[in-house]
Amino acid sequence: MSRSPLSTAKRLVIKIGSALLVEQEAGTLKRAWLAALAEDIAELKSEGVEIVIVSSGAIALGRRHLGLPSGALALEQKQAAAATGQIRLAHAWQEALAIHQITCAQVLVTLEDTEERRRHLNARATISTLLELGAVPVINENDTVATSEIRFGDNDRLAARVAQMISADTLVLLSDIDGLYTADPRKDKAAAHIDEVGRITGDVEAMAGEAPPGYSSGGMVTKIAAAKIAQGAGCRMAIADGKRMHPLAALANGAKCTWFKPDTQPKTARKRWIAGSVKPVGWVRVDAGAVRALGRGKSLLPAGIVEIGGRFERGDPIEVRDADGAVLARGLSAYSAEDAKRIKGHKSGDIETILGYRGRDEMIHRDDLVLEQS
Repeated sequence: MSRSPLSTAKRLVIKIGSALLVEQEAGTLKRAWLAALAEDIAELKSEGVEIVIVSSGAIALGRRHLGLPSGALALEQKQAAAATGQIRLAHAWQEALAIHQITCAQVLVTLEDTEERRRHLNARATISTLLELGAVPVINENDTVATSEIRFGDNDRLAARVAQMISADTLVLLSDIDGLYTADPRKDKAAAHIDEVGRITGDVEAMAGEAPPGYSSGGMVTKIAAAKIAQGAGCRMAIADGKRMHPLAALANGAKCTWFKPDTQPKTARKRWIAGSVKPVGWVRVDAGAVRALGRGKSLLPAGIVEIGGRFERGDPIEVRDADGAVLARGLSAYSAEDAKRIKGHKSGDIETILGYRGRDEMIHRDDLVLEQS
C-alpha cells in the first residue's frame, strides 16, 4: 500500500460538515463519532502534527433548542440558531478533546477576516500563537453577526482560506462521499472514482454534482472551489469519507479518497503572493548588520532599522532598503509607520516600554519577507 499524504502532514486543517456531526432528525450531536474523531486528532498531535478544525453544526444544533421549524430559515433565524448552537458546539469539542488532555480554543471568523489584509494578519497571528501553545483552534464562520445571506458551502471555502492564511500543508474535507467521481455516483452507477487531481480543469469542474438534502449544504461544487484555493496556496487537499468511525485514521491508512495536489509548497506560495501581488506603501532603511541577517534568512528586527519612509499601518506591504537606497526585500510590517519610527534602532525587549504594549519582536517576520533576488 502506498503511503498516505496525510502521514507527512505538519500543519493540518480538518473541515467537518453538519451532516457528520449532527443527527438530522433529532438535531443532536453524534457523540460517539465525535469521540472517535477526537482519538484520531490526539494520535496525530502525538506525532507532532499541528491541527486546526473548521467545524460546521452550530445552526443545526441551535435550531432544535430554539424550536425552529425544519426547512429554510430566515437570516435572523439562522443568526439566532447560530448564537445558541455555537455554545453547544464549542462545549462538545472541549469535552471531546479534554479526554486526551488537549486544549481547544474557539475562533469565530468571516471570509472577510481571511481576505482583508489587516484582519487576515490578526487572525493568522492568533491561530499561529494557539498552535505554538499546543492548542487546537476550532473555527467556524461568525454566522451570528453576518450582514449578508449565509451562503451554502461557505465552510468548505472558509477551511481553504484558513489553510491558506496559516500556510497549512494539508487540508482534509470530511464529507458524506469518499471523493470526486466522474459523475454523481448517486445518480450514475457508471461514475468512476478519481484518486488524484493535479490541475483543476473545466472537465474536473463539470464532474461536480448537487448537494444532498438535509444539513449538508456544500456539495462537490464548493469542495472543488476550496481545492482551487488550497492548490494556489501550496496546500494539498483531500475529500474523504467522514461517515465512518475514525475517519482520519482510515485516511492515514490509505482509505479511498481524492487528493488534490499543488505544484508548490505553502511558504513558497505565500512568498509569491507577497512578491507579486502586493504593492508597497512605505519603506525602511536598514544597517549593514540587518542586511547580513536578511541574507541568512532571518527576520528584520527594529534594532537594524535606521530610517522610516511612507505612511503605512500594521499589515501593510513595505520595502526594505539598504544604506544606498537599493531595495533588498519587501514584506508585511508588524507595526505602523508611527510606531516603527519610535522603536527603530532599539532592541526588541524595549518595545513594550517604548510603545506601552507588547507587539511582535520583529518588524517583519521572515515568513512575511521576500528577498528581492528571490
